[in-house]
Amino acid sequence: MLSAADNELLTRTNSGTPMGEYLRRFWQPVALSEELPHPDCDPVRVAIMGEDLLAFRDSTGQVGLVSPRCPHRGADLYYGRNEDAGLRCAYHGWKFDVHGQCLETPTIDSDAAYRAKVCLKSYPTREWGDFVWAWLGPAGAEPSLPKLEFALFGPEHRVVQKKLQQCNWAQAVEGGLDTAHFSFLHMPAPSVPLGQTAGTITQANADQQRLAWMRNDPMPRFTIREHDAGFVAGAARQTDGPHLYWRISQFMQPNHSLAPNALKGETYQGQTWVPIDDHSCWIYCYAWNPERALTQAEREKISAGHGVFAALGPGYVPLRNRANDYLIDRGEQRRATFTGVKGVAEQDAMIQDSQGLIADRTQEHLGPTDAAVMRFRRQVLGGAKALQQGQAPRAAGQDEAYRLRGGSAVFEAAVPFEAVMQGRFGDVAGRVR
Repeated sequence: MLSAADNELLTRTNSGTPMGEYLRRFWQPVALSEELPHPDCDPVRVAIMGEDLLAFRDSTGQVGLVSPRCPHRGADLYYGRNEDAGLRCAYHGWKFDVHGQCLETPTIDSDAAYRAKVCLKSYPTREWGDFVWAWLGPAGAEPSLPKLEFALFGPEHRVVQKKLQQCNWAQAVEGGLDTAHFSFLHMPAPSVPLGQTAGTITQANADQQRLAWMRNDPMPRFTIREHDAGFVAGAARQTDGPHLYWRISQFMQPNHSLAPNALKGETYQGQTWVPIDDHSCWIYCYAWNPERALTQAEREKISAGHGVFAALGPGYVPLRNRANDYLIDRGEQRRATFTGVKGVAEQDAMIQDSQGLIADRTQEHLGPTDAAVMRFRRQVLGGAKALQQGQAPRAAGQDEAYRLRGGSAVFEAAVPFEAVMQGRFGDVAGRVR
């Protein structure tokens, strides 16, 4: 469990809070590129870590992230005109570029010196991997973007999504790192038989094998190794033979995680959790296959809700959400699935949201299968406290250290974790050689 003080530190992310300042020392995704589809398109409201901002793409294609309030009279620039390489206020026509610089003040005879005093607050942006990333840390101190593998390939290799999560960012991250829950939360109902096929895993039997192994062994043995970006967590379960089934997840500071399900050659998935405020966050999801382009059928399946991706309604809000009790079907829960809620992502959201808008970690009783959750807390709390003492997070400058994969593997029980990682990925951190 955490102390009340550490729980407060972990979950509060507004500007000026220790965790908020820590998160601001890393690039954060703030929008999908598809939300700003072409030059001079409609601006997009952005809320991040308690701050209200506005994103717009100018006539040259550059993306600006600025304060939404016109410094003249405080009008909301969301209602302005995006035209001629700038955003023009609808009230009196004052115009600003993507850097927040005031370009025109048509109601006042002003010079450049005056216009420099009325500029908008702005943040640097980059587009990469079909996301718009922003640097909200100290001006001029931005590091290179983290080289998450999904963004290193062409768009034909990946699918991206963002979805609303209606709870604090930290418990959503913890839910992604807690791989032991798959033995229950994502299972068919206990009465539903699962086939087991010993020997080599094939495409035809892989899903049934994995489900059976996870149902039959609900106490995976965790091994955790820290690396330059965060840590890798391996969870070993007994198969129906002399092998162990390893599910290997990655945590990369401060808020990225790679899912542990993909066998070699399958499509990998990952998530980045970005606080909107202390009671909600956006989850940026990515699926990618480094070996080939995704087919149209695969893209449609993933986008419609598969793995960490959810079925979405308007505004990137999942169709099954807190407001409608995730459309839980109690009959389905009795007969077919453990929860009666459709979708792995939706099942995760249901249970994470159920912990409260901010989980009370002072009341927990943790055990060995919570090892990755405990390591996550140790790393980010340690990073936030170190920053308070003037020590910037080292991981933020280690862009190559983010070129990692998670995934699954089957090895003989005698094979140690280090050899599993080298045999599956190429090295112990999870980098592919």
